[in-house]
Amino acid sequence: MDYLPDSPRVRSDSMSSSASQGSRSKMLLRQRLSQLLTCIEDMSSDDEASEEVSRTLDEAFQLCGRYVPTDAFRLHMVTWNVATAEPPEDVTALLQLDVQPPTDLYVIGLQEVNATPVRFISDLLVEDSWSHVFMDTLAPRGFVKVTSVRMQGLLLLVFAKQIHLPYIRNIQTTYTRTGIFGYWGNKGGVSVRFSFYGHMVCFLNCHLAAHMNYALQRVDEFEYILEAQDFDITDTPHVLDHKVVFWFGDLNFRIADHGLHFLRSSINSGRLNLLWSKDQLITMKKKEPFLQEFEEGPLNFKPTYKFDRNSDTYDTSGKKRKPAWTDRILWRIKPKTPPSEDDDERASTSTDDGQDEYPILVTQDKYTSEMSYGVSDHKPVIATFNLELRKYFDTPLVHITPVGVWSADQDALLNYTIQEDFMSSTWDWIGLYKVGFKSASDYETFVWVRENELPETNEVIQISVDKDGIPLLSGEYVLGYYSTNMQSIIGLSANFQILESKRAVMEGLVPDINGLDK
Repeated sequence: MDYLPDSPRVRSDSMSSSASQGSRSKMLLRQRLSQLLTCIEDMSSDDEASEEVSRTLDEAFQLCGRYVPTDAFRLHMVTWNVATAEPPEDVTALLQLDVQPPTDLYVIGLQEVNATPVRFISDLLVEDSWSHVFMDTLAPRGFVKVTSVRMQGLLLLVFAKQIHLPYIRNIQTTYTRTGIFGYWGNKGGVSVRFSFYGHMVCFLNCHLAAHMNYALQRVDEFEYILEAQDFDITDTPHVLDHKVVFWFGDLNFRIADHGLHFLRSSINSGRLNLLWSKDQLITMKKKEPFLQEFEEGPLNFKPTYKFDRNSDTYDTSGKKRKPAWTDRILWRIKPKTPPSEDDDERASTSTDDGQDEYPILVTQDKYTSEMSYGVSDHKPVIATFNLELRKYFDTPLVHITPVGVWSADQDALLNYTIQEDFMSSTWDWIGLYKVGFKSASDYETFVWVRENELPETNEVIQISVDKDGIPLLSGEYVLGYYSTNMQSIIGLSANFQILESKRAVMEGLVPDINGLDK
């Protein structure tokens, strides 16, 4: 890609990996409308001509409709090599919480999270400090941690607005080691894949081999990760099978050939474009066809490595590492399978192909670094995307409602209904969550779904919730149905109020204003 200063937003779509597809679609649309006009001119009273008009008009509208997705979502991504540091107290600048339009998904990839053996084992038992700071910051804003995956120092976190949870399904995570002969996970990749309103997306956080001379090894490692990672889903068994793939992390590509003085002079004068031609990732993309499928926005921000900690000064140690854009965020739209010559005309107008009928457009709105953070020798990189898509579905798999008044003074009731058949399990459960909850495991109490047999579609099931699990104090809560097979919450009730219980007064949790303790 040739990078240009002040370039427009970078946009791609699932209809094609090239910009020429848009022109081709317009040409096809004009052809269909021309056919329609011809039909009208030749139209007689016979039914055959009327059917031809109707069919041609329908094809024209279908062609238009495929290129106008109906919903837009904002994705905020962060990659940061934290160099074993503890998180800063305030990460609001990193997350840009008050941006408009508001964010729908946060995906945060970290590298070199403190991964000593003792620390790593403790993090398996409780959430690590980085996960805590992001959950504590995002939960009050209505974001829930969808999932996470950790491999030694590599950590990948996904958060979503609560309203989107029922439409994030089939979550799976995996990892691949490449460091120290593939045994110790200090290098490699961790990934999360899921269906977002029916669109298969995958996020791959990598930490590749370091040092200037290993550009080819970094490409080999990435190719190995793509080949090694697989998922338990028939239509998307590998990373590149997903409709959209985001590849990011400390990819460790350096700026070759230029000396330290020229690098720093170009950076200080703002002439970053002088360095692009020697960036190893840009160079390797010209040589490797599979890398050419990945897109990246312009590098209009300073190289993010290597800095003296707690400063904006590039490395002044004895090693004096040359600055480099080691930290990157790229994406790939799955290329459309080209039609054969025999059925080219049919394929260009058919709506049978799901990728045609349900397109996804990806527009990068921002690609920059956040220079205010100094806990690491890397600066974090931020990218924001606009995802425009046509939903495959907009109805939750499960409908849940609380029944009657809820308080800890008596057992409570809830109803749930399976609205669409799915691979349910007797290990599925329904959790009671306080509004602002952090993750699926952050429940106040839970109940198992029907134990003996699975319910039929549209059958109303009523379950009792023991009063001992209901909070004593009043508050706003929500019920969520968790699918063990999909690893996600696939149904949410509306928010509802739990009333303050008499037991709260008796146990001294609230002041007695009615003399109940006398």
